[in-house]
Amino acid sequence: MTAGQDKSVKLWNPNKGRALKTYSGHGYEVLDVRGSCDNSQIVSCSMDKTVMLWDVSSGNWNRKWRGHQAAINCVAFNEDSSVVISGSVDTTVKIWDTRSRSQDPIQTMEECSDSVTSLDVSDHEILVGCADHRVRLYDLRRGSLNTDYVEGVVASLSFTRDGQCALVSCVANGVKLFDKSTGELLSEYTGHINREYRLDCCLDWSDKYVMSGSEDGQVYCWQLVEGGLVAKLDHGPGSGPVHSLAQHPTMCQLVTAHRGSITVWQDGEQEPE
Repeated sequence: MTAGQDKSVKLWNPNKGRALKTYSGHGYEVLDVRGSCDNSQIVSCSMDKTVMLWDVSSGNWNRKWRGHQAAINCVAFNEDSSVVISGSVDTTVKIWDTRSRSQDPIQTMEECSDSVTSLDVSDHEILVGCADHRVRLYDLRRGSLNTDYVEGVVASLSFTRDGQCALVSCVANGVKLFDKSTGELLSEYTGHINREYRLDCCLDWSDKYVMSGSEDGQVYCWQLVEGGLVAKLDHGPGSGPVHSLAQHPTMCQLVTAHRGSITVWQDGEQEPE
């Protein structure tokens, strides 16, 4: 799935480079999009201050939530896709019930002091990255909140697959691995260029490698534990910053986005789309 400046969400077959369906309904640029656990729904967010829930097969939207007061940077489903979590420039995180017709969020979190930039969700936790240089971990079972200072505007974050650590990318301050419970810095990954853009980072499907986009048109890949740089994926001259990337959950396949193009990488080879 891709979110674009053309106000649409597109669903693709990554192996054939074919657009399968276009979802139109937002009034401005779409900033994030996620798929549900059973692939039947898509949630998207936009600069138009709305969160939209789409039916994949029909292409129609089922819910449109308008509770935020500014552009919405990020969205995520919970584990069973019963709720949607959204983070906005208005400094709030809101939770929406996908099974209800209510237009009101079921919960609003107001602890951030600047734009909410990134989200990740586990079965009982919400990880929130913010432009106030902090990462916040909400534990819904305990009703607790842990806040850690990370020395930079948070661009992207995610849990490791074992749920014990958090991978965090900061603008102009590298990619870092933290212990989720204690906030201890475990490793840093450097060498890529990130001076001004919000660039994605992620773990590969095996949880052995860390990958990040770069402003020099490459994806940098490091060993998770040792921290050494092991590969660069070069998108070629004039490609611009590689700002978005997504790893296949069960196989060695990576999708990257840069300057209006999508590239699919698999087994060391690239297939430009």
